[in-house]
Amino acid sequence: MAISRTSLRKTLSKFVENSVLLTGRSNPQLAHDIAKLLHQQMFEPISSFADGEIRVRIPQNMRRRHVFIIQPTSTPVNDSIMELILMIDAARRASASEITVIIPYFGYSRQDRKERSRVPISSSAVTNMITNAGASRIITLDIHSDQQQGFTTIPWDNLYGSYSLLPAIKSEKISDLVVASPDKGGLLQATKYAKLLNASGVALVYKQRDIEVNNKSEAMGMIGKVRDKRVILVDDMLDTGGTLVKAAKYLLNKGALSVRVAATHGLFSGNALAIINSSEIEEVIVTDSVRLRPEVLKNKKIKVVTVAPLLAKAVHHIQTGESFSKDLIL
Repeated sequence: MAISRTSLRKTLSKFVENSVLLTGRSNPQLAHDIAKLLHQQMFEPISSFADGEIRVRIPQNMRRRHVFIIQPTSTPVNDSIMELILMIDAARRASASEITVIIPYFGYSRQDRKERSRVPISSSAVTNMITNAGASRIITLDIHSDQQQGFTTIPWDNLYGSYSLLPAIKSEKISDLVVASPDKGGLLQATKYAKLLNASGVALVYKQRDIEVNNKSEAMGMIGKVRDKRVILVDDMLDTGGTLVKAAKYLLNKGALSVRVAATHGLFSGNALAIINSSEIEEVIVTDSVRLRPEVLKNKKIKVVTVAPLLAKAVHHIQTGESFSKDLIL
């Protein structure tokens, strides 16, 4: 789903003249892929001092220009956030007319509420940092919970990984398909996938999470029928892999013929790769929203699809004033 050449020609000269693209060190390959689609230069202004302090020096005039900063706040999360904040501050102090931050993966997004006493709402705190630094607009991809868009009064557009993942799923021509969610929070997402894939049903695997222990959950029950069906589990992210592997095992025990996984953000933290390799999951489809380690890219169970065309079109739509819902929302 590439940007049409006709529309690019109409706005390319204006885009080059009035826009500047920046990226940090979190996922420069994705940023350069986006810039290539837009026929625009991507600047990498980040370096480090000997003591580890981050240095930002942008080699381009930004006065009265629209600056786009592409930076997923993924591992190392805190360094990625700091790079983003300093790039925003540098652009603001250089008199940029607008600063749009494109955050394909938003770190701390799972800490979006007070689930117990005496804890921060970390996602809100990070959003405030971004806003206070001078961002004019935020664009994310499959933010963990949509209500986080209410943490700020500046425009916040959330795009969906389904735009990139659905063609990859459809190309496999899976018959007798059921779409499943590994938790109740993902049921709406699973329902949307099921509709767009013409699946025969939707299933929900219940889980009980221990809030005292990070990344620990246990499958407890299920709604839906999966016997003699091929299941695709959809989720916004794959972190340690434990939840998805347990859900897959539960579905297979309930009679599913096979289980695949489609997740927008492939974090693969800790020994996630080993857990997935030893599981009965047939295939895992993720995007390049975060930089993936070489061993992930080489893994035969894992298919990677790019979100560069989606994010390039988002930049293009901002420049032309076109609606995102026109052709970016699936």
